Amino acid sequence: MKQVIISGASAGIGAATAAGFLAAGWAVTNVSRRPCPVAGANSIACDFSDPQAVQRACGELEAIARAAAPLLLIHNASLLRNDRCGEVPDADFREILQINLAAPNALNSALLPLMKPGSAVIYVGSTLAEKAVPNAYSYVTTKHATIGMMRATCQDLAGRDIHTACVCPGFTDTEMLRTHIGTDPETEQAVASMSAFGRLITPEEIAETIIWAALHPVVNGAVLHANLGQLER
Repeated sequence: MKQVIISGASAGIGAATAAGFLAAGWAVTNVSRRPCPVAGANSIACDFSDPQAVQRACGELEAIARAAAPLLLIHNASLLRNDRCGEVPDADFREILQINLAAPNALNSALLPLMKPGSAVIYVGSTLAEKAVPNAYSYVTTKHATIGMMRATCQDLAGRDIHTACVCPGFTDTEMLRTHIGTDPETEQAVASMSAFGRLITPEEIAETIIWAALHPVVNGAVLHANLGQLER
């Protein structure tokens, strides 16, 4: 059975990716605190901030992975907070590390040994994975690390016919972005104007990019910038 496991497919990019894979005939399992809203998707409840919850979810996912041929693993779940260097409590920083880095590592450890040739591991990064803006200290830090994790994954999987890539969305109209910038029209336009197209990206556009990357081994080890052309000012 062709199976894709997506973390954080309860909304935004993850839900759009689930919808795209389901439409293409894939079985989809979402792993997140909330269920995936797309009809036909299976959901496993998991709070990625809780290491024990992640381990329990991994136990359920291992049964799926054993039966999957191929298996696509999409690391999409992440946490974005407004914070600044020198002002982040240690507990808050550790929570970001757990959700954005330790949880994907746990999924890799559980599932990669079971993945067959033709499978893929796709990381969802960010335009902030290779640059930075103020007031996103912990997110920028962990998204830079996500690219490093993908590149190390590529090297360690050499010879197994399993590929990886990191899709880095630009400013996409999601619940996460709205939490960060709010709903003020002037703020939205200021963010939208940072792309050459002068608009926010839709979750469906990023989903199409993720699906393409997951199905094309030629991009193995690549960082794919999906940002409508980021303007440097």
